Amino acid sequence: MKIGMVCYPTLGGSGVVATELGKWLAEQGHEVHFITYNTPVRLGRFKTNVFYHEVIISDYPLFDYPPYELVLTSKMVEVARDHKLDILHVHYAIPHASAGLMAKKILAEEGVSLPLITTLHGTDITLLGKSPSFEPVISFAINKSDAVTAVSEDLKKETYKLFGVDREIEVITNFICPSNYTLSPNEEFRKQIAPEGQPIVTHISNFRPVKRILDVIEIYALVLKKVDARLLLVGDGPDRCAAEIRCRELGIESKVTFLGKVINPIEPLKVSDLFLLPSNAESFGLAALEAMASGVPVVSSNAGGIPELNKSGVSGFLRNVGDVQGMAKDALTVIENTESLKHFKKEAKKHSEHFKSDLVLPKYLALYNKVLNGKE
Repeated sequence: MKIGMVCYPTLGGSGVVATELGKWLAEQGHEVHFITYNTPVRLGRFKTNVFYHEVIISDYPLFDYPPYELVLTSKMVEVARDHKLDILHVHYAIPHASAGLMAKKILAEEGVSLPLITTLHGTDITLLGKSPSFEPVISFAINKSDAVTAVSEDLKKETYKLFGVDREIEVITNFICPSNYTLSPNEEFRKQIAPEGQPIVTHISNFRPVKRILDVIEIYALVLKKVDARLLLVGDGPDRCAAEIRCRELGIESKVTFLGKVINPIEPLKVSDLFLLPSNAESFGLAALEAMASGVPVVSSNAGGIPELNKSGVSGFLRNVGDVQGMAKDALTVIENTESLKHFKKEAKKHSEHFKSDLVLPKYLALYNKVLNGKE
């Protein structure tokens, strides 16, 4: 099978999922063509059956903004023609599904049938879905795709609530590839963060307001009153400056490390003892799953799809959004003594196995075959 894979090539969850899915399909002997504006960050070194096609964005004097959707459409048509794609799998409704539909129609005029699979990941629904100006396009893109998937039951429910969708959406959760988690912890790095072996509390995100980075700081400050822990913040974004200021106001800046963006978040997770995810909204919470797969328990909000992933009392704990006191209490339950920490680490790792790639990814392949066989 020849598959066109369209995604954002960034560190976000949708790009990670699309890239790992493409790599797995290639390992199964299928030919995968990534179509995007940069090499996906998780693609890594050269791999058999994997090809990358760059969407080159040019400035046009007549437009205030580069017309990415148009050049993306053209690149999809070009790759489909040249490589005789069997299927096109796009991640995100806008602009990828809308561009995919246009490419599909162009090819249909030439007598070429190219089925379109759309996977919804979150902000294309929960953020853009709240803007009336996007609703008709997103609804059309979803309804006219040959098959649609969502990464959680909550996201599926939100899609039906926010859009005029009258077709079936199949839930295929995000996943982890166990082989990615076999690397050993970097003990030298751990000593730099926690020189006396203190527990390390970690948060990884894009530091947007939805992630509630200031709640992470407040939770940690409360934990610090009882346990001499260290805080590791991985990522960057608009709320980083506010977080740094708040650390200085609390006088805890010497105990907090802002690591910035990293390509492989598993490396800092491998030296962590607890993961905090107090988000306002999460369609799934891939960062939490990666933490669990690294043997790191999670204290999180109960927003969006997180309760489908984080099992309270097993892989960590769930609290209402904004319950800083409660999350700090749960964090202490996990890290306050060695036996408790060992127990939660073991259970978090075990629970993550429900989302192993060999359990999840065949569902995508089954969907491709279903669509190609005309049963969708």
